[in-house]
Amino acid sequence: MNAVVQFEQDFSNIIEAIAGPGIGIFPHFIDAGLAAALRHDLATLPPEELTPAAIGREQHQQTNERIRSDKTRWIEGDTPVQRYYLALMTSLKQALNRQLFMGLKDYECHYALYQAGDFYKKHLDAFRGRSNRRLTTVLYLNDDWQASDGGELLVYPLQSKTVLHRVTPEAGTLVCFLSEDFPHEVLPAARDRASIAGWFRIDDPIAPSLQLSPT
Repeated sequence: MNAVVQFEQDFSNIIEAIAGPGIGIFPHFIDAGLAAALRHDLATLPPEELTPAAIGREQHQQTNERIRSDKTRWIEGDTPVQRYYLALMTSLKQALNRQLFMGLKDYECHYALYQAGDFYKKHLDAFRGRSNRRLTTVLYLNDDWQASDGGELLVYPLQSKTVLHRVTPEAGTLVCFLSEDFPHEVLPAARDRASIAGWFRIDDPIAPSLQLSPT
């Protein structure tokens, strides 16, 4: 019961952030035990199931190591901890739809493994009117991460080179933001770096973006 209450509080914080600046950073979104279980789940995957990450969508996908060099594996609910995480994000989707009327239909996510030196250059997860992705999530799984390890996520405003947020990829931290509004990049790290990248999707890519009146 306590875990459910805690998740509901985290959902409230996320809803407030998305309704406001459109982005939020939430340390301890999951506890150390769940982070360790997800980290173990990733570590025990057969190496051949982690493949070089692609850019683009569907038939336009391609790999380009000058843009990104991580490896990924889609999470499809193959293990109990994967199913638990997908259920948690389904609950978040329902809360966002209930409070913000976002029309989110489904959620897709993958493990992302950045080995030492890997990176992902500055990019947007969705372009307005050209993608079903409406909301991005990034959950970090790295235990005992130090500043000297590097690997930060840099988030920018649209049309600006000024860093808005610099996020340390510490286990349990969730980053959530409107996919069309925040370019971001992953800096190289000195050690392996693990995360779950996910996207809440809508049916119609040309549907109006979330528009809230200022209060």
